[in-house]
Amino acid sequence: MSISFKKLLFIFIALGLSFHVLAEGKKLYSENEFLDTFGSKSKEKVLQVLGEPARKEMSVKPTNASSVIGRPTEDRAGVSKRVNIEMWYYNNLVKSDEKNTWKQTELTIMDGKVFNIGFFNSR
Repeated sequence: MSISFKKLLFIFIALGLSFHVLAEGKKLYSENEFLDTFGSKSKEKVLQVLGEPARKEMSVKPTNASSVIGRPTEDRAGVSKRVNIEMWYYNNLVKSDEKNTWKQTELTIMDGKVFNIGFFNSR
């Protein structure tokens, strides 16, 4: 074989092995395993294990919330403490059964800790 063909073959083999290693890095969780692993954990722990989410959203209280629900939304004793709520979305991370995975997993993070976890197929 020619030297250039050997080099090309070596490059393809090396790329194939590196892609295989990267693909193995993404773990699929069962529902209970995911809930046990990430329920009530800090967002730093989630970032360390899962990495950056595919999408993030911030929760915002509407300016006319009091009129919509028909009662004051502020604490009577004074201004209520500001709560920071984020929603993080990960794709194809949790198995719903042996053959299928949930298309999207939502983690609701309140004041730096996972507060709620949801699994969705349509959004």
